[in-house]
Amino acid sequence: MAHSKLEPRGRKVKILATTGPSTADPDMLRRLFKAGADAFRVNMSHGEHAVHAKTIANIRALEQEFGRPIAILADLQGPKLRVGEFKDGRATVPHGARFTFDRSSEPGDATRVELPHPEIFDVVEEGQRLLVNDGKMRFRVVSASKDEIACKAEVGGVISNRKGVNVPDAEIPIPALTEKDKRDLAFAMEQGADWIGLSFVQRPDDLADARKLMGGKGALCAKIEKPSAVRRLPEIIEMSDGIMVARGDLGVELNPEEVPPLQKKIVNATRLMGKPVIVATQMLESMIESPAPTRAEVSDVANAVYDGADAVMLSAETAAGDWPEEAVIMMASIARQVEADEDYTARVRMLETPPDATTADALAHACMTIGDTVKLSAITVFTFSGSSARRVARERPAVPVMALTPSMEVARRVALLWGAHPVATKDIGSFEEMVAKGKRMALRHGFGGSGSRLAVMAGVPFGQSGATNLVHVVTVQGDELERHESEN
Repeated sequence: MAHSKLEPRGRKVKILATTGPSTADPDMLRRLFKAGADAFRVNMSHGEHAVHAKTIANIRALEQEFGRPIAILADLQGPKLRVGEFKDGRATVPHGARFTFDRSSEPGDATRVELPHPEIFDVVEEGQRLLVNDGKMRFRVVSASKDEIACKAEVGGVISNRKGVNVPDAEIPIPALTEKDKRDLAFAMEQGADWIGLSFVQRPDDLADARKLMGGKGALCAKIEKPSAVRRLPEIIEMSDGIMVARGDLGVELNPEEVPPLQKKIVNATRLMGKPVIVATQMLESMIESPAPTRAEVSDVANAVYDGADAVMLSAETAAGDWPEEAVIMMASIARQVEADEDYTARVRMLETPPDATTADALAHACMTIGDTVKLSAITVFTFSGSSARRVARERPAVPVMALTPSMEVARRVALLWGAHPVATKDIGSFEEMVAKGKRMALRHGFGGSGSRLAVMAGVPFGQSGATNLVHVVTVQGDELERHESEN
């Protein structure tokens, strides 16, 4: 089928836009995609399954229209820890006052409230903190027993019914998946979501539980939002397919000034392992209500791009904001400006990513070096599982990476990778076919014209996963597109 024309993005970093009331209209989704959204996040914390199913169908229709694979990330809510209820719906706790969290279901007052989570009483110790309402209230534990946790209010204020509680200093023995999450995960798999965002990750086992339920489908993105996850970061990256730096929750459980260096540490650790990393939360927050961001927000997005993150995410800006399209345009514009900086390539390569002792890694590294030495228009990677595309992207080459795969599922997952332009296309059977298809796809997708050069990376024998053993540099001839237009 003929597709609507969409030029290459002209940037390496990907934009992940959250869907919601502001994007319920298929026309707005289309505008966000044309403005630069490469992937969409469906937030399972809000909205009915029927609404999400409609959104996913609208995104798949865009994919058909433009002939470009789009990643869909279904983001699970995870367990929510909350206080109970108050006699008057709320109470005021002065700074420095004593306040008790207990297991009595009696309505609370200015001295106590129910905490309906027995798991917390099992692990909290004297000297630890309990944070309420996104950290606006801070309590220090004075004494703890199986039935009550007596605290001093270091930062008091108004506490109201069912406000959220964070326990940053202890690992809470509850699984990352609630019953709601299990239902949402089954729905997301049924709908063909490409990525699952797992909230409340504290330990590697949380990922194993989710993966079992995914049944070999989709890719798993661990959201790093708790200090306990940071302490076990290498194991969690190892167990996941990608990582999200969930800075909103990290900023509640840690001091705000601890988050920026931690963001860099998480981005670097994930990049080293050749997996995509998303920087999320409050990137252009003021654009929920304003058509222009603050300078601090622009710097924040720019820093994530300089750090070499694979993707930057918009949350409420596109889900419920007044300026969803403008937010995507602004993010794309910041990314292009940063990537046009002559020092950008050197900056993203400050992190050394030494190749593993494998042929595939050595060739991925060679592709990056060829791109620096010879003027290439793209690196074309034939990838069966997406692994070769990840290897090449890990090197942060100076030119785009066109990932050709026979699997639409793989193409969609690759859509979150830095610098990757995925194309779902029939597999190849010979060296000649590889060269011809590499050239034809580069021309068709806007990567070079007559006389431009490509590096083509593949595996011989063809059609086998994990057999990458070949890099070939080819020159495109102008008549090749017309000659092969009928093939795909």
